[in-house]
Parts: sequence; C-alpha cells; structure tokens
Amino acid sequence: MLAGNRLRSTHEELGVGEFGLIPRPRAARTSGSMRPLKTLKKLYDEESHIVIQEKGSPPRVMFYGEDFWVEDLPVGTRIIFPRPPLEGVPNVKAAIRYALNHPDGMDPLHALLKPGMKVTIALDDISLPLPPMKTPDVRQTICEIVLELLADSGVDDVHLVIANALHRRLTEAEMKRMVGEKIHDSFYPDRYYNHDAEDPDGIVELERTSQNEVVAVNRRAAESDLIIYVNINLVPMDGGHKSVGTGLTNYESLRAHHNPQTIRDTPSYMEPRTSQLHKSTERIGKVIDKNLKVFHIETTINNRMFEEPVGFLMKKEEDFTEFDRLKLQAFKYGLSKMPRAAKRKVFHNIFAPYDVTGVFAGATEPTHEKTLEMSWKQYSVPVQGQSDIVIFGMPYVSPYNVNSILNPLLVQVMALGYLFNLNRGVPLVKKGGVIILTHPCYDEFDPDHHAPYIEFFNRCLTETRDAHVLSHKYEREFAKNPSYVHLYRKGNSYHGAHPFYMWYWGENGRQHVGKVIAAGAENNHVPAIMGWDRTDTLSEAIEEARGFMGRSASISFVHIPPIFQTDVRL
Repeated sequence: MLAGNRLRSTHEELGVGEFGLIPRPRAARTSGSMRPLKTLKKLYDEESHIVIQEKGSPPRVMFYGEDFWVEDLPVGTRIIFPRPPLEGVPNVKAAIRYALNHPDGMDPLHALLKPGMKVTIALDDISLPLPPMKTPDVRQTICEIVLELLADSGVDDVHLVIANALHRRLTEAEMKRMVGEKIHDSFYPDRYYNHDAEDPDGIVELERTSQNEVVAVNRRAAESDLIIYVNINLVPMDGGHKSVGTGLTNYESLRAHHNPQTIRDTPSYMEPRTSQLHKSTERIGKVIDKNLKVFHIETTINNRMFEEPVGFLMKKEEDFTEFDRLKLQAFKYGLSKMPRAAKRKVFHNIFAPYDVTGVFAGATEPTHEKTLEMSWKQYSVPVQGQSDIVIFGMPYVSPYNVNSILNPLLVQVMALGYLFNLNRGVPLVKKGGVIILTHPCYDEFDPDHHAPYIEFFNRCLTETRDAHVLSHKYEREFAKNPSYVHLYRKGNSYHGAHPFYMWYWGENGRQHVGKVIAAGAENNHVPAIMGWDRTDTLSEAIEEARGFMGRSASISFVHIPPIFQTDVRL
C-alpha cells in the first residue's frame, strides 16, 4: 500500500478542521440522452447509500464497544450506509385506533370483546428495540388504548404477560418504564408479570405439528378467550408466527428451531421466505392459531436511533459540520477518561427517538405481511456484489445485554449471528471471506444476567466449538440444572439453555466465513476460545485479511448503527 494511503493509527485523534476541505461525492454521471426522472431517482436512491473511499475521503466513525474509533479506510473500500429514517405516522394514537378498527383477517377488536371474558395481553420484552425507545414506549400507548377499550366493553379479567421465553425476567423498574406508571401500578405484580417457561403448572401443550414439533403455550394465555399480542418489529426476523410461539413457550418447544442444524439451513434470519427457522415457527404458529384466538398488533419503527448529543451517528462523515466534529472529539475525550463501567452506564442511558412508521392489526399472516413490507422499506439497502472482507464496528448493545455487559459470547452472536445475517438471503461477505470486528473482547460477564454463560464459555467452549457436539453433550444438562432454573425463575438470569442458543445463532456465519479477526482485542484468550484471530489495530486486521484473501481483495465497511440489511445482487 502506498504510504499516503496507509491507515491512520487506531487511536489517533481527529483534527478539528480535518473534514473541512473534503469534497462531496460526485453525482452519478449520465451519457447520451437524459434518463427519465423515475430512473434517475431510483439510481440516486440506490447509489446514495454507497460511498467508495477515495484518497481525500474523511475517516470513518465506528463503534469499538463502549468507545469510538475514527479510521481512515483503504482507497476503494465500499462504505455502505443505512437509509435515512422514514417519516413517522402523523398521529400514533389515531394509527393504533384505526388498526384496531380495521384489522386484516379478523373482526375489529371491539367486536371480539364481551363482558366477563378472559383476555391476556402479551408484550414483546425489552430485547427490542435497540437502543431502547424514549418514553412513552409504543407498547405503553397501545396498552393504554386497548385497556380503555376492554374496560368500556366490560372486560375486567385482564392480565399483561411479558413474552420473555427463556430471556431474563425484566426488573420492576424495566417493567414500569415499558408500560408507564399508571398501568404498572394498576396491574403489577399479580396481573402484570414475566412469562415463566419453567413453571410446571404454567404451561399447556397443544397438539404437535406435522413435523412432531412440541407446541407449548403459557397457560394463562391458552385458557384466555382472546390473546392480544403487542409487538415492536425492529427487523424482519421478528413478529408474525414467531411472537406467541416463541415468546410464550418453553424449552421443549424452542428446541424445534433453536438448534444447530436449523440455523445452518437458514440462509438469513431476516428473510422469512427462505428461513428454516421461520418455517418451524410457522408450523407451530398455525397450530396455535387453530386452537387459540390471537389478535396481533404489530408496529414498525424507523431507524432514528440517535439524537443530540450523539446525532452525528446518524450522518455520513461527508455531511459532518464543524460542530459535529467537535462533539465527536468531546465525546471521545470524555469516554477516554471514564472507567468501562461508567462508559457502559452512559451508553445504556441513551434512548432512541424512534418514530412509529406503521401500526397493523388482525390475524397473524396478513398483519405480518404488511409489517414486513414496511420493515424492508426502511432497512433494505441494495448492494451490487459481495466482498472478500467485511468490517463491522461492534456497538455496546445487543438484544441480550440491555442494561448489562456485552460479554464475549454476545460479541460472537452480534458478529456471526445478527450482523452477518443482516441480509435478504445472500451474505455481504463471500463464502470463505473474512469478517473484521472492532471490539476489545474483554473477558467480562454479568453474573446476575448471564450466569450460565460463564460456565458455557469457560468449560464447554474450551473443550469444543462444534455446535452439534455442544448440543448433544451439554445443552440439556444446562437447561435442567436446578441452580440455573432457580436463577431464571427467581432472579434476572437468562435460562440455562440460552448460551447454547447464542452459540448456535452464529452457526451459519461460522460455516460461511473463512476467518474472523477481532481488531483491538485487549487479550489473546477470548478470541482464541472462539476460534478467531486478533490484532491491535484495524490497519493490522486489514493487512492480515488481505494476506488471507489476496492483495486485491474487495472490502466493504458496514456503517452501523443505525441498522440496515443488505439486499445483495450477484
């Protein structure tokens, strides 16, 4: 590489005026006759999300756990940006009421209600959205409207159940934040509580699917005259048949699709049509719909994840103002003076100003079709061709560490599970290619939230990384461990089976890539346990990746968050 194009040192600071003379990317040129306006707009929409790094291009801001790196990338690197946030609905309450009165495939909600009936409202837990939504959470707004309608209809046997499956139980403070003080104080704890997948009296088994999959459902929900499921659809993986059948079930039912082979056979979690995971949840969901009456309320939100003082994270670096650059410098400087626990607290207190872009209600499948359409409209970014090397800046949060630590197993699930799978069936990285992630890979676990993860990481993964061996040899032992069951039921720990799911979740990524490099890993043993290489800097990681893939290897940098999914065209 020519000296003038070398990567800046990982920890080099930005000069205040450094971006000031950077030219804006040139508009796409046309030759011959003018293209029609529609064609030009389509061309702009597609190309505006892609920037090719040039000699004078600005350095790129990327997450490095609870810090930022600011890096010059090699000339020719393809920078892929998210779409700008879609406009929200003008009036969220009006949109909710309209959806309840004009559902798809079912009668309006008010027509389904009768005095004296038993109703269970199930809610997605706080693993979504990320970062958490500013209050009022849309789940609160929906519950307020639905509960008022239930009261007006003479329905007073109402429970609110958090559909946390084998996720950790929410704390009371988290529960209050999700639905607001008024609902919390009226229903908690007897009529507003976490689902318990290990309650021997709290689960009902329905008939099995055509593939002999267990269909188990929360007893309160199963014995209700009506289940109302309140969903936030952050990505296309969520919602639909996956809601009740995954959120209100138990370990035996989840085993049907939370297993290594199903994950290997799923090209992408974000494309339900080709996902074996979704085919299984669909079979289970159809049994549920056959036996129970479920009214879905699904919402979509845009990708407006950040506002001031970190609003610069929503911009391309080419569009930074001098004030943005000063804020970035100040934020980086402040973080550099904090211990990691304090930095973590700062980030976990950033709440996102999402706009609700759609509210849809009714039967499972027609409702979810509209949800998927809106999700892809926000998140799907067309990209021409795969890359040999893909770089991910690793943020501080995943669905499984809200208000906690992104431990090594969760770094893995983010890299090879979620970020790798943010595509519509064709991965951005070529088969046998290299993923580079930027994260310190610290050996830290939250013993309250992730108790079984600690044993899994230090005992099981040091013996084997083979997901099938782990599944057959250790999964049931952890799932039935009395200590882990107790911590799940009475504490705030993830279930004993959950660390296995986290490892399986990276299975299709592991099978696809040829190498993973953790740039900036602060130790050797964490990457080694996961089968990864490590380097001190991003520059070194790229050099190693080029040595593996060839000097002319193509490189893409996925500029997230905000999140998006690539629609790769070969």
